[in-house]
Amino acid sequence: MKTFDVMDEAPTSRFHRKLLIACCGGPFLDGYVLSIIGVALVGIKADLVPSSAEVGLIGAASLIGIFFGATLFGALTDRIGREKMYALDLTVLVGACVLCIFVQEAWQLIVLRLIIGLAIGADYPIATSLLTEFTPTKKRGFMIGLTGVSWSVGAAFAYIVGAVIVGVSGGHDQWRWMLGTSAVLGVIVVLARRGIPESPRWLLNKGRVREAESVIETVYGKTLDLTDLAPAESESSKAPFSAIVRGGYLKRTVMCGTLYLAQITPQYALLTFLPVILAGFAITDTGSAGLVVETVIIILFAVGCIPALRWVETIGRRKMTIIPFAIMALPLIALWLVPDAPIWVIVAAFCLYAFASGGPSILEWIYPNELFPTEIRATAVGAAVGISRIGAATGTYLLPISIDTLGIGTTMGFGALLTLIGFAVCFAWAPETAGRSLEETSSLASPASNRSAALPAQTRKVNR
Repeated sequence: MKTFDVMDEAPTSRFHRKLLIACCGGPFLDGYVLSIIGVALVGIKADLVPSSAEVGLIGAASLIGIFFGATLFGALTDRIGREKMYALDLTVLVGACVLCIFVQEAWQLIVLRLIIGLAIGADYPIATSLLTEFTPTKKRGFMIGLTGVSWSVGAAFAYIVGAVIVGVSGGHDQWRWMLGTSAVLGVIVVLARRGIPESPRWLLNKGRVREAESVIETVYGKTLDLTDLAPAESESSKAPFSAIVRGGYLKRTVMCGTLYLAQITPQYALLTFLPVILAGFAITDTGSAGLVVETVIIILFAVGCIPALRWVETIGRRKMTIIPFAIMALPLIALWLVPDAPIWVIVAAFCLYAFASGGPSILEWIYPNELFPTEIRATAVGAAVGISRIGAATGTYLLPISIDTLGIGTTMGFGALLTLIGFAVCFAWAPETAGRSLEETSSLASPASNRSAALPAQTRKVNR
């Protein structure tokens, strides 16, 4: 039996379900927090009267925070462990969300959104690394992919909550309470995370053999002797950030970052400024009817992930990355070339884009966790998130400016170009990793390095 066969081949248990719910809570909050601001912006602009630059910063501040939170705390998570950071980051998020209820000026909201972004960014590498390292091989793509679904569900739920608050209150005056609802959801997720143990893979990599054996025995009821597999003390602490930008891992880092950036930048812009974008296409209803249209589009981001969850295991990771990217580019090109199309065409184009994005939406979570070994997994996830947020923050900040100065059609053209770049990079470098253990997918000698490798891969020695 290989070292982690007991984990890789285990049936899905109550522990896995609890872990999945707890880990999906972070992305759910991310989608919710980053999307509720889109509904609240109407009230914020009327109440605080921010400048165009301040509006852009309100939308982009959390993305800037995610960049720093993911890159800094991803590396820290690989050093000190997943479990220690697991609840602390969301506790900070809850506190910042509560304070949003009391803001009186635009700069206060910008600062709080920055802090919220730091907490969210920290949670990406923590939660997804922990989930990846416990998940059975045959369910790994599905379960990690569910974190992407939970992000989209959180985003859709934010628009539903926003629509309810607007409908009940008769306007956007209660925007502070809209933002404050994030705190309630955050408390629920923090409580759900109680009792989740540290990853045995991380413990073994750090030379903490007895603790790794104890977690495996507690969770799986199996007694293993891992003494001979512990790294030397001088090696156990070596997990430099530079490891993800050397050799074959550099190409993987660039691919994962580009995938993430090309998918998330247009999506974040849509989620943050969808009412503004629709207004640019002369869809100007800001009442309940407008919110219905916006909510349907946002829900389709989540719906599109559902078939993708199955297809990443049957069709494979690679095809479920490049084919959707090609489809996603088409409606953006159409909106670029024909910005004065009938309203139903415009809405249909956004709906097609949202539904087709399901594949890349879940692969942006799967690939970074599968393509890097335990000692640098969270660092790599953090780097991929960081790369994506550079583009997302820039795009979100510039989008209202671009619409005002260049027009809505040209703005959609930029989105189409970015989507095509994602397609090209993934077509060249995205490997197939379905059906392989983490030790195989993360090894540079693995068939995962070959994009056309057949499944299943041969058994390989554990890669530390």
